[in-house]
Amino acid sequence: MDVRTAIETRRSIKAYDAAHRMSQAEIDQLMSLAMLSPTAFNIQNWRFVVVQDPVLRQQIRAVSWNQAQVTDASLLIVLVADLKAWEKQPGRYWKDAPQAVQDYLVPAIGQYYQGNEQAQRDEGMRSCGMAAMTLMLAAKEMGYDTCPMDGFDFDAVGKLLNLPADHTPSMFVVVGKGLKEAWPRGGQLPMDEVVIQNTF
Repeated sequence: MDVRTAIETRRSIKAYDAAHRMSQAEIDQLMSLAMLSPTAFNIQNWRFVVVQDPVLRQQIRAVSWNQAQVTDASLLIVLVADLKAWEKQPGRYWKDAPQAVQDYLVPAIGQYYQGNEQAQRDEGMRSCGMAAMTLMLAAKEMGYDTCPMDGFDFDAVGKLLNLPADHTPSMFVVVGKGLKEAWPRGGQLPMDEVVIQNTF
């Protein structure tokens, strides 16, 4: 499947075959592709909590408006932002770069994020959003359906996952074999309303 087809055919699917299991090889392939998603300064501030424990998934469903896809999809992936990734041994993010690049970029990471909690959170959310799209398009190419979700109690999910204090949930992506087609597209806005040339 080419990228254009994956984009055109990806839809948010709500009903899944609860009996379908993805192989570990498929899960590893999907996650390895998600890990190629871009992040500012290459700080890789996304974390992917792959929730497979059925009891935990039921608990998460209970704080997610009881949405069936939380338990019925083959995978529940909670995308989590590590808000302090920028200060956790930042040299490792550029360890394979030429020394001149390391000397320039590694100090710049701290200079940008230090004391700027808004930027730390904003970058985490942006990174998770890009990773979510990578997950969804990669899953589509692999023959799976997906649904991005933010309909859940963020604090409750954080507690259930035992997230460190410097991590926050961003969104879910569920992955599996869809049972029902998505509804027809609800109505796309015209291009001239959403694509602005130069300035408003």
